[in-house]
Order: sequence, then C-alpha cells, then structure tokens
Amino acid sequence: MLKLCGFPLSNYHNKIKLGLLEKGVPFEEVLVGWSSDEARLAKSPLGKVPYIETEHGALCESQVIAEYIEAVHPTPALMPADPWQAAKVRELITFLDLHVELCVRQLYPQAFFGGTLSEKFIERVKADVVKNLAALKRLLKLSPYAAGDTFTWADCSAYVHLPLAGLATKIVCGEDLVQGAGIDWKTYVKFIEQRPTAQKVAADRKADQERGIAAAKAKAAGG
Repeated sequence: MLKLCGFPLSNYHNKIKLGLLEKGVPFEEVLVGWSSDEARLAKSPLGKVPYIETEHGALCESQVIAEYIEAVHPTPALMPADPWQAAKVRELITFLDLHVELCVRQLYPQAFFGGTLSEKFIERVKADVVKNLAALKRLLKLSPYAAGDTFTWADCSAYVHLPLAGLATKIVCGEDLVQGAGIDWKTYVKFIEQRPTAQKVAADRKADQERGIAAAKAKAAGG
C-alpha cells in the first residue's frame, strides 16, 4: 500500500492527501516531520515532506507525486483528458504553488513561528505577493472550482494554500492580501468543505494543531 509521509499541518502534505482521498486510493499516512538524517535524505533529498513510499521506491515533491498518482490511478480523473485543458490546470497549479504559496511562505516565520522580519523585507515580499496574486486572479476561475466546473488537482492546491496566504498576510501585513486581490477564498473554501474529503483533511489538520499546542504546553510546564 502506498504510504504518504508527512504531517497534517503541512499544506503540501494535505494537497496530496486530498487528492488521494478524492480518488479513493488506499494509503497509509505516516506521520513524520522535516529531517536531515541519511535515511530521510535517501527518500527526500532535501529532507522535506511530503514524500510517498511505493512498491518502486520513494518519491518527493508534491506536484511530481500528484502527476504520478494521476498516471497510476487515472479514475476518477483529477486532470482533464484534453491536453490543452490539462496544461491550463498545471499552469494554475504552478501559480498557486510557486508564485503565491512559496512567495507568501517568506512571511511564515513571523506569522506562525514567533520570528521577527524587518520592515524592509516585509515590504519587498508584500510587493511580490500583490503582483503575483494579481497574476493568479487572471487564471483562477472559482466557477465554482479553481479551474472551472470540475474538481481537479488545482483545487487540491487552492484549498490548502489560499487560506494560509490570506492568514499570513493579514497577520504580518495587516491586511488579507488574497481577499484584497479580489479572490474570495473564504467562500471558495466553504464550498470545497462541503466535500467529505475536504472535511477529513480539515479535521485531521485541526487535531494535529491541537496536539502540537498540547505538547508545547506540556513541554513549557515541564521546563
């Protein structure tokens, strides 16, 4: 059985998890975090999650994993059969993963982990985020799904990335730049969470967050 290795607070982990659940692919979720030990680097050379373990070996990088899963388990399809439409979905995923999430990720140290970023750095990142969100809006359909009228892998990215981008920018920049770009991510997320698969992902993420908070409190009390 395929093993999905990572943790439910990771948006990229949840991107793959949502796709697997949508496809009904049996998998075992193995809870692991980032690591630089040799055993991990043999499976994920940067030590990152998620990665999957298959009968053929390990595979990392979320979009590569998504493409592999789609090829091995083509039904139900999460990519259009038409080559042009499939390419447009991949284009949208690239903007969501690379140009929006990875750009906003620069704000996460201050937004979520107690760090402090310089005002100059924040302003530079904010300018890039605003520019990239304006570009994303040109591609994002939300009619009602990310790429149009059908749930695709683009929704697996949009569902996990847009809320984080909105929250991080609100915390650090003082405003939700996603909403400010005219992307109504809150309505979209509520729509996607009508799906039992998304409800499962959201519940597991919340439970993992609560476990982390409890562990941090226990550690503080013991220290």
